[in-house]
Formats: sequence, structure tokens, C-alpha cells
Amino acid sequence: MNELDIADGTIAYLKIDGDPALPHLVFLHEGLGCTAMWGDFPQRLCEASGCPGLVYDRLGYGRSSALPPPWSADYLHTAATRDLPQVVDSLLPAEASLIVFGHSDGGSIALIYGAIRPERLLGIVTEAAHVFVEEVTLAAIRDAVAAYEAGKLANLTRYHGAKTEQVFRGWSDTWLDPRFATWNIEALLPRIEVPLLAMQGELDRYGTALQLQSIAGQTAGSARAALLPGCGHTPHKECPEAVLSVTVDFIRSATKGTPLDRRAV
Repeated sequence: MNELDIADGTIAYLKIDGDPALPHLVFLHEGLGCTAMWGDFPQRLCEASGCPGLVYDRLGYGRSSALPPPWSADYLHTAATRDLPQVVDSLLPAEASLIVFGHSDGGSIALIYGAIRPERLLGIVTEAAHVFVEEVTLAAIRDAVAAYEAGKLANLTRYHGAKTEQVFRGWSDTWLDPRFATWNIEALLPRIEVPLLAMQGELDRYGTALQLQSIAGQTAGSARAALLPGCGHTPHKECPEAVLSVTVDFIRSATKGTPLDRRAV
């Protein structure tokens, strides 16, 4: 992986080759994730769509700089409005358009980013994103804390190394802080004007279909909601073929009628 210095540290990233005339796909990982935890999904989606890709570890995660807890309650906004624009401006060609694909926390970051209306953004794909706090989410996080403290999530060390404790506590402590219970980004959704695809597994323990309904129902642009049967919180791993199919269709639709249409996948 390569490295990029941004305002508050160094991020690790990798690029995936594709047709430079097509939108760049920028992948935003989950709350305990990193580039490596995506597996081969980014590569497969880039190959299926023809698009180039950018995958990176946010500050605090994977091979990027540490971000010791406590994390600010607006950590998702910081990632979306400060860090992501720096990454895009530094690593993508000035003329390049992009589509962001965010999973869980990454999905929420994608929505916040879309609300600031970046000129080069052509579309947003979310997977298990949250726009408000639900009790089922908090219950699942409490279960994750119990599993972590029992040593059942030791595999996280493989991805985050010495930062594992900081990553886990930063994420879990922030979400379980009573002051975070009022976190809500629904007011931002009407500011999103680009096409949007929102996906969620019907068996997702971290959120209900109300999240999906809110996201797809309140954005200003065209929106499609896909509730994926038999999938939990990580559809791109649990039902990758379905996610690949619906996302490639979305990319085709998002580029239709644009200057990229003649090169669309």
C-alpha cells in the first residue's frame, strides 16, 4: 500500500486500475474495517464496471496513523467533510468524477459527503448505512463489546495491529455514549442531489429497514433502495453477486446522459 500525508496524519491507500474516462469508485470501510477487510470486492467491482478504484484506511484504522480515543461525536462528519475531500483532491486526477461506495460507518460518511455537494460526485452507494441511532444498533454493539472482551474478536489484530484497542474502543465507546443517542443526519439527506443506491441486508443486526427507507425516501435526487434477502450486515461478503449486479446497474444508470455515457460499462 501507498501513503498520503493529510492534515492530521498519514493514510494508507491503494489504487485499482480501470478506464480513466469512467468514474473512480472510492471505497469507504465500516466502523471496524480497513482496506484489507474489504477482501477482493473492490477489485471485482472495478473489473465488472470498468471503473478505476481507490481504497484507503481512514485515520485510526489499518495501516494509517493512530487516532486515540475518545473520538469526537462528530467523527463521521470529520471523515466526510475534512479527510475525504483531502484524499480525493490529492489522489484523483483533477478532471476525474467519482462514485463513493460506503459500508456501515463508511455509508454514513458517503451520505454526509454527498450533502456538501462536491462538484465531481456522480453518485453514492451505501451498504448498511446509518442515519440515526436505533436500539437494535446499540444492542448489537453491546454484543460486540462482550465478544471483544471475551477474546472472540482477536482477528481484528491482524488488520489493525497495535491500534486494535484504540479502534474498537473509539468505535464502541462513541456509539454507546448516551450523548450519541441523539446523533441524526436525516436533515442532510434532502441536500443530496446525485443518484443514490442504498442497500441493506434484511438480516442486518445493526439496523432495521427504517434506515433504508429514510435514506432512499429523503434525498433530492433519484434513489433506489435494495433490501437484500438472506444477508446480514456485510452484503458484499455475504451475497457478493447480488451486490455486484445491482451496483454495476447503478453505475450504468448514474453515467447515462453524462459525457461518460458513451464509455459507460
